[in-house]
Amino acid sequence: MAQLRSLLRLGLAVPVALSLTASLGSLAVPASATPLAGAAVQAGDARLQAYVVNTGTDRRTIAEVQRAVTAAGGTVVVTYDAIGVVVAHSANPDFGRRMRAVRGVQSAGATRTAPLSAVGTTDRGAVRYLSGAGAGAAANAAKASDGGSPGAEPLEAEQWDLRAIGADRAAEVNPGSPDVTVAVIDTGVDDTHPDLAANFSPSQSANCADGKADTTYGSWRPADPDYFHGTHVAGTIAAARNGIGVAGVAPGVKVSGITVSQPTPRQLIYAESVVCAFVFAADHGVQITNNSYYVDPWQYNCLDDPDQKAIVDAVDRAQLYAQRKGTLNVAGAGNANHDLDSDGFADGRSPNDSTPVNRTVDPHRCWDLPAQLPGVVTVSATGAKGVKSSYSNYGLGVIDVAAPGGDQYQASDTPSRHGGVLSTLPNGQYGYEQGTSMATPHVSGVAALLKSAHPHATPAQLQALLKAQADNPGCPAVPEGGTADAVCAGGKRVNGFYGFGIVNALRAVE
Repeated sequence: MAQLRSLLRLGLAVPVALSLTASLGSLAVPASATPLAGAAVQAGDARLQAYVVNTGTDRRTIAEVQRAVTAAGGTVVVTYDAIGVVVAHSANPDFGRRMRAVRGVQSAGATRTAPLSAVGTTDRGAVRYLSGAGAGAAANAAKASDGGSPGAEPLEAEQWDLRAIGADRAAEVNPGSPDVTVAVIDTGVDDTHPDLAANFSPSQSANCADGKADTTYGSWRPADPDYFHGTHVAGTIAAARNGIGVAGVAPGVKVSGITVSQPTPRQLIYAESVVCAFVFAADHGVQITNNSYYVDPWQYNCLDDPDQKAIVDAVDRAQLYAQRKGTLNVAGAGNANHDLDSDGFADGRSPNDSTPVNRTVDPHRCWDLPAQLPGVVTVSATGAKGVKSSYSNYGLGVIDVAAPGGDQYQASDTPSRHGGVLSTLPNGQYGYEQGTSMATPHVSGVAALLKSAHPHATPAQLQALLKAQADNPGCPAVPEGGTADAVCAGGKRVNGFYGFGIVNALRAVE
């Protein structure tokens, strides 16, 4: 049995072995991404850097900008014509400045601070593994749940999170429609997992890690079992009620995987990968995207920096494109216990692909991406006691809704009393994690239930429905669950901890 693993960004996991496989279908290529000839990465150049160049969407402007990329010593990797985003590589240290001076270019900048060849060569910002208690919790849960309620999954006794939002009862009313797909934009999804195979949509899955969609059969799967984050998220959304393991919030809907993380121990997620993912999801009929990450290397991207501004611009264009195509985007607020409506706070973790610097961040001008972009549903996390998780970011006017994300300081009422969220892991395993990464798929699952009940609802209407059906406990009178160092602003209708409230799956289907 593996030890309890604590990850700074990705949460907690305790795997329990269980193996099965499933067959997959065919894939399609997104229409709005145009790869160009000669776009191969010049891997031999240690100075090679990745850039986004944002411009108009008319053909003439795009063609002129592409020529300017070449003239400035760059290579076009892919052009997203529909949103005017060009992904380029260049070893010219002056490339960004030169492109910003090109007619028709609205913003341009590097998407990382380390060259492409440096990915994975340093342990700075690497995942941290810590031992801890609870390694047998999921196995014990299986024994404790024997003889439980009819229809309960073997490990469902450990899923306090489902009961907290009425998802167990909602499944009896409406488990969700297979016509609704939630794309997990993440580290990859193991579609062979016995709890995911039946609900997985391969035709809406891809690998966008290189900035352009790879739809090769199985490309969406995690490169390593340690890349468990996306598989865990997928299980919370749509693990099937099949008598095996756990259940998802919306066990009747489809889930797909769009890999955006680099295949390195740090699993960094860069802007060009996220742009690719939003465009791919929109072009392949995905109704909801789940975004349990922030765009690296900056925890917050500041608009007064030309590189970071270009990152904001590119990702925003892509997610707005998805919204226009009918896709609701849901994102985690982050795990730094920051007030995103404050005058400012310290960020000493960015950039995380080279040497971090200490800086003061104004959250009104420096944004967590994609969580703080317009139209995105921003999610905070709660623990098993129903109060804000100790780590969760918050902020009046920033948080839209809240959902269970787990908290080690809030013990659950389950047989193990574990405070984490139990879900699927690669290779047929299960484990606990905590984070706004875990809260977000609960909201995506409820959104999928709402979309199932209201198939013609627009993204804006779905967001309004999410807020309307949420239960708001109001600001806690006495701080609980490790929130003593956070101040809750607002009232019973809307506040900085929970936004419009904690989502309610049962209300969504009634």
